[in-house]
Amino acid sequence: MAEAVVVDGKAIPRGRFPHIKVVGDLVFVSGTSSRNPDNTIEGASVDNFGVTTLDIRAQTAAVITNMRELLAVVGAELSDLVQVTTYLVNMNDFGGYNETYAEFFDESGPTRTTVAVHQLPHPHLLIEMQGIAHLKRP
Repeated sequence: MAEAVVVDGKAIPRGRFPHIKVVGDLVFVSGTSSRNPDNTIEGASVDNFGVTTLDIRAQTAAVITNMRELLAVVGAELSDLVQVTTYLVNMNDFGGYNETYAEFFDESGPTRTTVAVHQLPHPHLLIEMQGIAHLKRP
């Protein structure tokens, strides 16, 4: 039996899908961004003149933190991730993304694929990640 979960206190999905879905001992994490519950975006700011600053390092850290919090709801941790797919709007951000990713994972972490995409659901989003985790059950 599958269990779909929309997690209270997290940014509401921008469509009719769950944050996570548990099927047997696998946890599927939907595409996750740096969007906060109030719909602000971590790593994105606009000054009084309308100048936008986007920070791939801050967004990457926020995405991984959001994934950690989603996994915790079903008793999983980042170390339980076995596969991650990352979507970057601009491959010029790969270096900053990769450096920040390495603060959370090393070569013993999940397998990973990183692809460039034309755009994400908000113009201030630079990155989105999805993942698959394996639950350790007794």
